[in-house]
Amino acid sequence: MEGFISAYIFMLAAFTGYEVISRVPVILHTPLMSGSNFVHGVVLVGAMVALGNAGTPLEKTIGFVAVLLGAANAAGGYVVTERMLGMFKNEKKGN
Repeated sequence: MEGFISAYIFMLAAFTGYEVISRVPVILHTPLMSGSNFVHGVVLVGAMVALGNAGTPLEKTIGFVAVLLGAANAAGGYVVTERMLGMFKNEKKGN
């Protein structure tokens, strides 16, 4: 029964996340996502805790993939933020 409840919570979280993100206007999507990089860090910590508590090879594989994707998501968020902030810098050209 515990696995069913976990799958149910995962499906609810996935559906809720999709609905929330799909309703954000395009012009606000990048600033909101880059501003929420701390959430990606929390997800990464959660994935590492799940991997640390994994017992079976399947759980370890899923935990490893979760850590890998969480780290990529966090790093990508900072790359997007840096690029977005670079668009607002004034470049003085010498004549």
